[in-house]
Amino acid sequence: MKPDPRFEALKAEIVSCRRCPRLVKYRESVPLTRAYAGQEHWRKPVPGYGDLGGKLLILGLAPARTGANRTGRIFTGDASSRFLVSALHAAGFASQPMSESRDDGLVYTGCYVTAAVKCVPPDDKPLPEEFGNCAPFLDAEISLLPNRAAVLALGSHAFRAYLRHLKREGGDVRGLKFGHGATYRLADGTTLFAGYHPSPRNTNTGKLTRPMLVSLLRRIRKQLG
Repeated sequence: MKPDPRFEALKAEIVSCRRCPRLVKYRESVPLTRAYAGQEHWRKPVPGYGDLGGKLLILGLAPARTGANRTGRIFTGDASSRFLVSALHAAGFASQPMSESRDDGLVYTGCYVTAAVKCVPPDDKPLPEEFGNCAPFLDAEISLLPNRAAVLALGSHAFRAYLRHLKREGGDVRGLKFGHGATYRLADGTTLFAGYHPSPRNTNTGKLTRPMLVSLLRRIRKQLG
């Protein structure tokens, strides 16, 4: 498949963004850990990755400190990434069960993965104005997914970010509440799914298990046909 020039232009705009001084300072100063000493770190905004022709959009919160902020690809190189991509592989959306680097050969089929905020935030907590600064990027990414029929929001923050996108598009979001497995048929014909974020604080405590996430992804895949 030939690269979409609109997407390539959007990626370049995202990667060069310096709209949020707090996030720029943090992403560029995240200390190296011993495990990754000597590796080149990305330390820039992280655009989405995946199948632009896919029917499923997966939305996370933001790049992880030692994950995407280090590797330059969303959900790549940390525990959350390994948990998510393993489940995506089991459900038939990913070509392999691991996501470790930008050149590891991972290919998504039928899904596109991105984050509401493009830079790693301190304490995983973007500020409202930082969500707002990234909103045009998210809206632009979504506009480049012509076959989008379902959205999986990972975590309550991503869920609310998607509701704000819907409101910007003139949608009615009344009655839409986050809960793992919650499913909403939207007025635009798409289906919004909610799921717990695959963060260690959820997976290590058993709040989110691999069977829970695989089951949700397989349910989405079945609905998409």
